[in-house]
Amino acid sequence: MAKNKFHDGPGPSQRQLRVGELIRRTLSEVLARGDVHDPDLNRMSITVGEVRTSPDLKIATAYVLPLGGKGQEDVIALLARNKGELRRAVGKKVGLKFSPDLRFRLDDTFDRMDDTRRMFDQDAVRRDLDE
Repeated sequence: MAKNKFHDGPGPSQRQLRVGELIRRTLSEVLARGDVHDPDLNRMSITVGEVRTSPDLKIATAYVLPLGGKGQEDVIALLARNKGELRRAVGKKVGLKFSPDLRFRLDDTFDRMDDTRRMFDQDAVRRDLDE
């Protein structure tokens, strides 16, 4: 198999980013419409913040967060329980050669943004930024 001549960096390739975004949109749509046959999962509003794919596109890790942040561990368990149905729905709509194995993790991006804001609000940091 030929090596990709255009991507040598440590970050994800354009294809990984494009497929990850396509999977994110599809997962969001499936979860919002309630296409999953699990009433517990359909009752929750889930935000899919990002999807990262492996270089061979066979594993997709979705970073999710329930609306309001309550019941985070329950959401991961419910999504893992319905992984097969979600994988089928994504595979059918995305149209890849192989439907990626879905893995779910909690999205801590919002927590990190709050920590960063708190850090910038400190007097010592403000003093350093003004100089």
